[in-house]
Amino acid sequence: MIEDVKSISEIKKITEAIENQVSSYVVGWEGVTKSLIIALLTGGHVLLEGVPGTAKTYLAKIFSDSLSLAFKRIQSTPDLMPADITGSHIFNPKSMDFEFRPGPIFANVVLMDEINRAPPKTQAALLECMQETQVTVDGVTTKLKEPFMLIATKNPIEFAGTYQMPPAQLDRFMSRLIMNYPPRGAWVEVLKRKNDRGEAVNVKPLVKASALISARELIQEKIKVSDDILDYIAEMVRATRKLPQAVLGASPTAAVSLLMASKGYAATVAGRDYVTKDDVRAVAFDILNHRLMLRQEGPSTPSEEYGLVRIRGVIEQTVKAVSS
Repeated sequence: MIEDVKSISEIKKITEAIENQVSSYVVGWEGVTKSLIIALLTGGHVLLEGVPGTAKTYLAKIFSDSLSLAFKRIQSTPDLMPADITGSHIFNPKSMDFEFRPGPIFANVVLMDEINRAPPKTQAALLECMQETQVTVDGVTTKLKEPFMLIATKNPIEFAGTYQMPPAQLDRFMSRLIMNYPPRGAWVEVLKRKNDRGEAVNVKPLVKASALISARELIQEKIKVSDDILDYIAEMVRATRKLPQAVLGASPTAAVSLLMASKGYAATVAGRDYVTKDDVRAVAFDILNHRLMLRQEGPSTPSEEYGLVRIRGVIEQTVKAVSS
């Protein structure tokens, strides 16, 4: 069990250890696992979006089990209330007083399954938690324990009994990771593993909270970002607001997320103490794809069910234009 982290090279080792354990249970989503680690180590939240049956919930659970952290799962339903997430004050007849019973949001890693099935007022209960890492109930504010991370799942093809997520909610997610169908080889490997070991799962916690907090501090304080890279990030985000196809471009919050994700990528993937333009480009799609709203241009094809193909093309064009 890793209890402390003292160098950038150790952050890369933590990343590899978590990736290796998760990949032994979940096949075909190595890039998604890496992005989850980047978000965890930079204070971000993640939206896992994809069609049913692609292991979104399973991946989130295996990932959290690899960490020695408190984990809670919330299953979203149309009748889910804000108090079901934040908790509420309950009258105790013994003490003749109201006592606060904390909700499942009081954990280090919280999985919000099928977040778009929760009504808007319940989704709104997450805004303060995600932005300020605190909860206010009946006028009393309580800080959440660090590290805190929200992982939400979303099914993009089912609309009955769901609610559209507003841009303000989406903007609080550092990244949206797309989990549609894995490559053919991954399908075969899934079947082999299921055939060999059935439902057997024995995930060991690898990293303590103290080590993750140390890693966060190292990334924040030791990863250097030059003025050129800051200009590059700002220009990339600003460029999305000038696109003729865009109704809504990326916000300053997106620029901050892009900066933090780039620093996380440099540390976890390259084991480097500085950020390059390649790092920024590597995370740009995950950070920007849920923050752009494009104009409708005729009927969409099945492969463009919710604008992903168009958005990917627009982001690639933006990155190319800014990089040239």
